[in-house]
Amino acid sequence: MTEIILVFVGALSRLIPHPANFTAIAAVALFGAVKMKDKKQALLIPIGAMLLSDTMFEVMYRAGVSPFPGFHSGMWYVYGAFMLISLIGFWVRRSFSIPRLALGTLVGSLVFFVVTNFGVWLSGWYGYTVEGLSACYIAAIPFYRNQVLGDVFFTAVLFGADYFVKTKVLAQKAA
Repeated sequence: MTEIILVFVGALSRLIPHPANFTAIAAVALFGAVKMKDKKQALLIPIGAMLLSDTMFEVMYRAGVSPFPGFHSGMWYVYGAFMLISLIGFWVRRSFSIPRLALGTLVGSLVFFVVTNFGVWLSGWYGYTVEGLSACYIAAIPFYRNQVLGDVFFTAVLFGADYFVKTKVLAQKAA
């Protein structure tokens, strides 16, 4: 049941209006990897959220409602980056602490930035030169800021809600 909720939270965060890259997908990837017993399911959570929301975007694009298609040539870099963030979550899980979670969140944001923008550069938009690679990363800095802010916010919300439920709600039920 948790898995389904996480997929919908991740997908919904992409479908409601939001600043570019300010979504819950990376936080969902971290949370699933840290909290779920089944590692295979944890790896599939962010992919499921992306597939669901990308399908919705594709439907809206084909209906003329959205200017952006859901499925595009760079999506494999995006999906791969979220899989790497899940792997970071497994590292956080090994010895969970708030500082380790904070580091995992920030490293996850950086991994997403590096992987996806390298994919943009490989598409040829900036030319296949060192200058083009630099220009690609420089142009993506505003998106990176939003990525970090969204990742920190949604990670705090997911892990905070989990802590609250486990310590407050379940403690009250036991009393």
